[in-house]
Amino acid sequence: MRQVDTVLFDLDDTLHDDTAAYREAARLVAESIAHERAVDVRALVDAYDGAATGFWSALTTEHLTLAIGNERERMWYEALRKVGIDDRALARRAADAYVRARADALVLAPGAVELLTALRGRGCKLGLVTNGFAATHHDKIDRLGLRERMDAFFLADEVGMVKPDPALFLHACRVLGSTPERTAMVGDRYDRDVRGALAAGLFTVLIDVHAIPLPDGAPLPDAVVASISDVLGVLPLPQ
Repeated sequence: MRQVDTVLFDLDDTLHDDTAAYREAARLVAESIAHERAVDVRALVDAYDGAATGFWSALTTEHLTLAIGNERERMWYEALRKVGIDDRALARRAADAYVRARADALVLAPGAVELLTALRGRGCKLGLVTNGFAATHHDKIDRLGLRERMDAFFLADEVGMVKPDPALFLHACRVLGSTPERTAMVGDRYDRDVRGALAAGLFTVLIDVHAIPLPDGAPLPDAVVASISDVLGVLPLPQ
């Protein structure tokens, strides 16, 4: 029976509720813009949500040379145009305000600290594997207090790879001095977190916060849990 002594984590919607944070930030920005331009707040939030989702779901290595600040401005410009406003200066202001508001909304998910502490107590090495960009995610890591809780960080533009590339998970194993057989990957997205890790030979845990059906015929995660608090109980750790 396999045992793991290294655990990799996704960040957004795994160790913290990123969906809630970015929607709250988008709402605050949209309300501010509504005071100036009398637009519908819900429509603007939905338009930004669509632009952001489109960018992150289509992320490939070709995007890694892009400046995320410029992309954030482009997302807000696209959203503003959807509600009838063509104003690049306003898009820049919206992007800056969004980053500040999102930073203020960051908080680790309930049970995350306890899980990381317990794994460290068992002697496990811990790593973060995210498709996020260094320009924003190092600040997020620090604000969430993860810097001192993990052994290594693998950010897409720093390593030149994006999930679900199996090579990214194998790279993380090598850096942490582990092997796929001794490593687990914990994440909230099957396509990004589970599929590539399975292909690389890792033990996989899906946190099913989105209730997205698995693709037909797709190999199953090794474990499925409802929240980060349930992860410790499904990992095959040394006794």
